[in-house]
Amino acid sequence: MSENKLPECGVERFLLLLDGPWATLLVRELLHGPRRFTELRETLAGISAHTLTHRLRRFEAHGLVTRTAYAETPPRVVYELTDLGRSLSDVLNAMNAWGKSIPDDRLVRL
Repeated sequence: MSENKLPECGVERFLLLLDGPWATLLVRELLHGPRRFTELRETLAGISAHTLTHRLRRFEAHGLVTRTAYAETPPRVVYELTDLGRSLSDVLNAMNAWGKSIPDDRLVRL
């Protein structure tokens, strides 16, 4: 696959945009509505500021998130899912339902 050609497989495309452990959790949080950077950082315990910034920029570049900066003191920046980003709702709901259906004795924490 050339660097500029997108994969034809939908799952591969999904993973291209939502790779890494924080990506889907970030979308999950933004499905609740617009959030500020600090709010996202608080709800995603363990994420570094660098990783969160990288994810948000990547999502913005791919049209999943909009970033609105308000000319206030102190500056306020709000992130919100676009229609494309909100279309991931059914995917995350299906993942949630599947995950909850697995009995606890089947899961081993690493």
